[in-house]
Amino acid sequence: MWCAECESIDEYFYSNTYFWLFLPTSEAIDKVTKMAEYAKYPLENVEHRCLRVQVEQGQTGNFLNQLNGCLDGPEFGGTKVTTSAQPSQLSIEEIGRMTTAEVLTRRYQAQWLAQAMDKHSYESWFQPIVRAGSDVTDPSIFAHESLFRIFDANESLIPPGFAFSLAEQSNLLFALDLTARRSAVEYFSRAKLKGKVFINFNPSSIYDPAYCLRATASAINELGLKPADVVFEIVETHRANDMNHLKGILSFYRSSGFGVALDDIGSGWSGLNLLEQLRPDYVKIDMELISDIDENAYKQNIVKHLIQIARKNRTEVIAEGIETEAEAEMLTELGADYLQGYYFAKPKRYSDRISAEERESIYQSTRPIEEAKKAHQFS
Repeated sequence: MWCAECESIDEYFYSNTYFWLFLPTSEAIDKVTKMAEYAKYPLENVEHRCLRVQVEQGQTGNFLNQLNGCLDGPEFGGTKVTTSAQPSQLSIEEIGRMTTAEVLTRRYQAQWLAQAMDKHSYESWFQPIVRAGSDVTDPSIFAHESLFRIFDANESLIPPGFAFSLAEQSNLLFALDLTARRSAVEYFSRAKLKGKVFINFNPSSIYDPAYCLRATASAINELGLKPADVVFEIVETHRANDMNHLKGILSFYRSSGFGVALDDIGSGWSGLNLLEQLRPDYVKIDMELISDIDENAYKQNIVKHLIQIARKNRTEVIAEGIETEAEAEMLTELGADYLQGYYFAKPKRYSDRISAEERESIYQSTRPIEEAKKAHQFS
């Protein structure tokens, strides 16, 4: 069993690495054979559809890129691979960490991401969610949305969308999701923010909700938070292929006392369908509907009906992406419960409002989430 977090990607590579490639077709074998011969990698046809390629240290990245280049998408994704330090028969351990060529390549390319998680090169920024009708100069804050930020070895801020896309391609999505969760509760506590905390999560990253939630519940309890203080905001809902699995996750979260929010309602019929099926505690109206709504009667009519639908489902409504006073006033008039956007505040990093001792205590309190991440194994 390959543990994506416990086992360093470096443990796949040696001073001389033997790549054992199990290819899906004879055409794929021909392509890899020609590539290896052209690049002068020692190659042996071990058995039917299995090639063993020797790669010297320092050429690993080139080899993986060349392998990616010579195979088309389905061939690359369908090629199984493991490695060894010797050309002898594979051991049980080496067979046990067999993965796909695509995943191994993406993991190699994502080394900076794994290192950033390991070295705590990340933090969370927060944007307030205010009660509708609030004075912009002194808004009544209902909650804060946590926005994950991660940095590379040069301390450059990496766009979150890129980091999560890379994590998904390299089987690190579960790890990154738990890291973002840990970051949210840690920095929320360090800043001593009031109200609820909204934490984004991608439903495709959750394999076993009971397993994930035990660690989260333990951490927030140590921090003095209650499950009711935490709202999990579902993002990337259009990619939730298994609706029963998603409904099961949300049912488990709710039964444990956590809140659930649905993002980007109004962006299509699928969003309305999800609202009916999932019955979340909160919905966020798609920002495209919010922009210039004060000047657009068509948008006003759509949002009005969306709010009515939410009301019938006992779901509270958050209008996000508000940038002007006129938009805020119109959404309040239409019946939105809460407002969020640059008009009230941009996402920002909050300074610690605690002592060094308290900071260390908070860090230790979030260890259960870190341990859950490290204990999880991918097949």
